[in-house]
Amino acid sequence: MTTTRTHTPPAGTPGADGETPEQRALRAAVAEFGRRHGPGCDRERLWAEAGALGYLGVAVPEEYGGGGAGLSELAIVLEELATAGCPLLMMVVSPAVCATVIARFGTPEQRRSWLPGFADGSRVMAFGITEPDAGSNSHRITTTARRDGDGWVLTGRKVFISGVDIADATLIVGRTEDARTGRLKPCLFIVDRDAEGFTRTPIEMELRSPERQFELVLDGVRLPADALVGDEDAGLLQLFAGLNPERVMSAALAIGTGRHALERAVRYARERQVWATPIGAHQAIAHPLARSHIELELARLMTAKAARLHDSGDDTGAGEAANMAKYAAAEACVAAVDTAVHTLGGNGLTREYGLAALVTAARVARVAPVSREMILNYVSHQSLGLPKSY
Repeated sequence: MTTTRTHTPPAGTPGADGETPEQRALRAAVAEFGRRHGPGCDRERLWAEAGALGYLGVAVPEEYGGGGAGLSELAIVLEELATAGCPLLMMVVSPAVCATVIARFGTPEQRRSWLPGFADGSRVMAFGITEPDAGSNSHRITTTARRDGDGWVLTGRKVFISGVDIADATLIVGRTEDARTGRLKPCLFIVDRDAEGFTRTPIEMELRSPERQFELVLDGVRLPADALVGDEDAGLLQLFAGLNPERVMSAALAIGTGRHALERAVRYARERQVWATPIGAHQAIAHPLARSHIELELARLMTAKAARLHDSGDDTGAGEAANMAKYAAAEACVAAVDTAVHTLGGNGLTREYGLAALVTAARVARVAPVSREMILNYVSHQSLGLPKSY
């Protein structure tokens, strides 16, 4: 099996905030970039410019045109864009999940074909794991791949797959039969968007988002041998190599969203006056805002820890920390948005202030890409050693 680590530790000594000078400079630069675009920006243009500036490719190996840094830096980029009100959901998928898997386990040709495009944003890949009856439980996935001569035939269904309409291909999680045991094991396949038998149907969502959700049907999709990513016997190793970055990036997205809502609420609380006093002077307003700030900062620390563990090659430690970070960030995000809306009162529900739409968006962090209940299950039996309930 071919596996390559992609991260070069950044130079510089971490400061009191745990970030190196290079990371702080990256955070400041992306924050300014995000402010120039702001809420309601053209996402296609934002993606292209972020790619041209190297922000999308900070974690791609330098030999493929990337920055050679790691998930720590990529999470900083997404957090700051979300804080500016212009999050890029596909950053969770294409330059994080898919680029990580292909960089570590892909063939030389797969790396040459995809990584430069991930680095500059010119190529996009979706990620398909969730199924109607399995959720993200890889042991219940029914999408199967069988050998057919030198290639594969893939059959199954996926739901709630983001951005398939703008992606050049989708990294599909399927299962193949172990010749020794007869058991099914997870494997990853690159499926071109125009592959025969591969169809997508939009799922109508109440959530307003530039990135659409799709149901996918794979009806006997024939794939060449080189569509398989990595070793078919690697199983869960390759899958979890992508899931840890997915959770870290989801946490960064949630933290940025919470910070965006909180900043708007704090600005309003400073300026809004009732009886000649700014409402932020009242503890009933100030304390919930302060609490949200604390919760977001704590979630950010856990997210940074998870990213560092991933970048150091500690997949097991990163798995625990990434799940905790995703849980903490989702809860902090929901609380921050709720507090922001209450701070603004009726204004918090108007389109002018842009907070009402975040009420629904924030709750997505609690259910995707993994629910908080499944994270609690993970922590209870992996971290605490309690018996499984399933």
